[in-house]
Amino acid sequence: MLTPAFDLSQDPDFLTVAIRVPYARVSEFDVYFEGSDFKFYAKPYFLRLTLPGRIVENGSEQGSYDADKGIFTIRLPKETPGQHFEGLNMLTALLAPRKSRTAKPLVEEIVASEIPEEVVDDEEFDWEIEQTPYEEVSESALNPQCHYGFGNLRSGVLQRLQDELSDVVDIKDPDFTPAAERRQKRLATELAKFDPDHYLADFFEDEAIEQILKYNPWWTDKYSKMTAFLEKSQEQENHATLVSFSEEEKYQLRKFVNKSYLLDKRACRQVCYSLIDILLAYCYETRVTEGEKNVESAWNIRKLSPTLCWFETWTNVHDIVVSFGRRVLCYPLYRHFKLVMKAYRDTIKILQLGKSAVLKCLLDIHKIFQENDPAYILNDLYISDYCVWIQKVKSKKLAALAEALKEVSLTKAQLGLELEELEAAALLVQEEETALKAAHSVSGQQTLCSSSEASDSEDSDSTVSSGNEDSGSDSEQDELKDSPSETVNSLQGPFLEESSALLIVDGGVRRNTAIQESDASQGKPLSSSWPLGVSGPLIEELGEQLKTTVQVSEPKGTTAVNRSNMQERDGCQTPNN
Repeated sequence: MLTPAFDLSQDPDFLTVAIRVPYARVSEFDVYFEGSDFKFYAKPYFLRLTLPGRIVENGSEQGSYDADKGIFTIRLPKETPGQHFEGLNMLTALLAPRKSRTAKPLVEEIVASEIPEEVVDDEEFDWEIEQTPYEEVSESALNPQCHYGFGNLRSGVLQRLQDELSDVVDIKDPDFTPAAERRQKRLATELAKFDPDHYLADFFEDEAIEQILKYNPWWTDKYSKMTAFLEKSQEQENHATLVSFSEEEKYQLRKFVNKSYLLDKRACRQVCYSLIDILLAYCYETRVTEGEKNVESAWNIRKLSPTLCWFETWTNVHDIVVSFGRRVLCYPLYRHFKLVMKAYRDTIKILQLGKSAVLKCLLDIHKIFQENDPAYILNDLYISDYCVWIQKVKSKKLAALAEALKEVSLTKAQLGLELEELEAAALLVQEEETALKAAHSVSGQQTLCSSSEASDSEDSDSTVSSGNEDSGSDSEQDELKDSPSETVNSLQGPFLEESSALLIVDGGVRRNTAIQESDASQGKPLSSSWPLGVSGPLIEELGEQLKTTVQVSEPKGTTAVNRSNMQERDGCQTPNN
């Protein structure tokens, strides 16, 4: 037989059951309901529910079938019109528990009517520490198997899982490590893991932290709606309607096995305390990832929860919050005290929203662990049992747990990590660096001012000296103008005048036409131009002028030789007729 997907809803007079049976034979189905029992059969589907209220068969019941969707919809009248059925979204609790296969049950659950009134009424839960007188412990009981798991009901389970256990929890050999020793080792490990540099870096550079604090998870909107609803009405029955479950979450609920838990007062207190610890870790993980789960989500949740990582047992709520704060500042990527307080306030909101919100968080944790290879062990030890147990918890117990958590106050000094001393020392160093930078900037400005004044004085001195030099140079230039150089006048001769009139044109030397024109205008005859290397009157004239103009001083003893050489050159330059 298959358990079909189903959903329950209600109005003041009717309870509506929607059952999805896409492969059923519609022509053959049976429906039975009486009191709090409901049964449905359509081969191959079978559904049996234990309802939170009573229904009656009075002729007003209705039924319909949607062939396109394969959904049976059955409307059943309530025995007491206007009665509110609580917990219709707790699908696992609605499924009738399986009966024992043995002839005689090993453990019998006492009927509620047989329990005294003071035992049944546990709505006002006592959160004080229970004191027991000291008892002498025998030597045979010094090393018993230690307990862990949901309500500390497990022992000896992890002996065969030592290989995989190191990737899941920090405690070694938990089956033989007492609770007191676990706590001592945990505190020592946290102190060794704490990194002051990482903490101070997040303390001063908190842009990413502030962005994370602005994120609003899904329970923020639900809590605002609940607060607005309570301001208008004092009824608290409809809180569960604010939180709905997706189809995937409903499928998870149907997969759980419905069972009862026999917990004494100490075990029940331990279950509630561990629930706070797990929710704190989940709230931190949801906030820092902004609801987008990643490969580190399973690690974050189990690492921040001493219940999951060290199998820790608790005696009061304050120790839970302190331990969570220490681990937030030691292990994850973002380590800031504001994140601790934000997760603390988020957990209070979830508890005040009721067991539907708590169950939704537990289902998300169960999914995260189920998709992580080593972390699935924690589902078997804790989360699966929590998902079943929370559906049967009374809402007033969760409200009392939220009030107990709200009364806890947490300061940095209580974490035992000397955070205030670290922050004070870091701020002092920062102030000294700021003052040192300010002093350097002031001295730099003074140096610039003094250097600018010195440069101004040097500029004025150079201006005065340059003025004196300019006056001296002007006087010298005047003297030079008054007495022109005789050497220049002596060099100005007919040769230079004639040579300035020569031009090189097409590989030959020609007389400047401008000079020729000026000579013609003055009545002088124009001389024809001769190519270079051709004898003519111009060459003879130039040779004669060179002889008469250029005079070279000759040393004694070399006059005859030089004169003969000059005559030879003159002979070579004379053109042949």
